[in-house]
Amino acid sequence: MNNAEYQDSTVIQKILHTTKTIAIVGLSSNHLRASHFVGFYLQRHGYRIIPVNPRESEILGEKSYGSITEAKDSHGHIDLVNIFRDPSAVPAITEEAISVGSDAIWLQFGVISETGAKAAELAGLDVVMDKCLKVEHARFLGRMHWLGFNTEVVTAQRG
Repeated sequence: MNNAEYQDSTVIQKILHTTKTIAIVGLSSNHLRASHFVGFYLQRHGYRIIPVNPRESEILGEKSYGSITEAKDSHGHIDLVNIFRDPSAVPAITEEAISVGSDAIWLQFGVISETGAKAAELAGLDVVMDKCLKVEHARFLGRMHWLGFNTEVVTAQRG
């Protein structure tokens, strides 16, 4: 499986620049979990975060929903579905993201589902797989950008 197909910098930047509302499937209230840290970071950077986790009632001060459909019914359009779930759950999550009219899906580090990615792509959604939304935001729009970390050039030489 070639994940590079779903790691295009142009697609990543398009998503970062056009997204306002993010449903995070698998967002945890546990401060030590990566999903919580990513959700907190994105919320602090102005994105509207909608937790989708049926085991939680509230995360990051937002009501948590049992499904993407419930979240859409309460909040309207969801630009991006960010997935922190086992890869086996991705095809069903993707189908739900398609059915509610989301613009893109983002599968976090280690969440690899060729089936889910292809289904989303065929439905016209933008797809990013096996990348961290927080890291990519920091690389293209955050402090890492200003420090030059997104130049794809590694050097100790000073200009």
